Amino acid sequence: MDNDDRPATAAFFDLDKTIIAKSSTLAFSKSFYQGGLINRRAVLRSAYAQFVYLVGGADHDQMERMREYLSGLVTGWDVQVVKDIVAETLHTIVDPIVYDEAVTLIEEHHLAGREVVVVSSSGAEVVEPIGDMLGADRVIATRMVVGDDGKYTGEIDYYAYGDNKAEAIRELAKDKGYDLSRSYAYTDSATDLPMLEAVGHPYAVNPDRALRRAAADNGWPVLVFSKPVALRQRASIRDAPKPAIAAAAISAGAAAAGLAWYAVRRRRS
Repeated sequence: MDNDDRPATAAFFDLDKTIIAKSSTLAFSKSFYQGGLINRRAVLRSAYAQFVYLVGGADHDQMERMREYLSGLVTGWDVQVVKDIVAETLHTIVDPIVYDEAVTLIEEHHLAGREVVVVSSSGAEVVEPIGDMLGADRVIATRMVVGDDGKYTGEIDYYAYGDNKAEAIRELAKDKGYDLSRSYAYTDSATDLPMLEAVGHPYAVNPDRALRRAAADNGWPVLVFSKPVALRQRASIRDAPKPAIAAAAISAGAAAAGLAWYAVRRRRS
């Protein structure tokens, strides 16, 4: 545990491709379609963007193009409808794509007495419920402008991207008393270099090409997360009695033997 006589520390986690295996915003496109918010063409475009994001990551220009597209797409959406759809489909969509390694790290940081903060360029309406599901202490996310009618105007109040992420981390550290020199940060993208540079213990997770180069140049550790696991399944296995775990492992072994991008939004705050 951290020494009580020293300032508190925190662990800052990017969300997409760091904690979960996909883009959190794009993952909900089918649910938004079923809820009547987008049409089939938008679903197909989101699916293609998800594929491009997973294969090649997203550089600054791609993130800006996606931000503009999504900002236009959500204009006029009812915020409460979005929150309801996310709440209803959260476990179905997000639960199976959480990296087991990321959940283990979150647990280890909590055991060490550190607060866990999810930092994502996706919208708060998506990120906050995911943060709650993961047991995060705080969330930094993009905030859209909401009109008096309860609908998105298409403008952004705060864009959690690039330098803005690092600035938000520094402001939170000042408010909560975190010692950033002893704090940790994890991300997959070179667009989050300012976030990594803000802490004393930066880690590259499933890094894109540019971040891998930066990690090599700076001597930062590189982690590979490759095991998405359903949170409910993970919890049941972790909490099960040892004989039950052994039986499950034997059954799984027998069965195996027998069988042979992008983020969001509009202008900078």
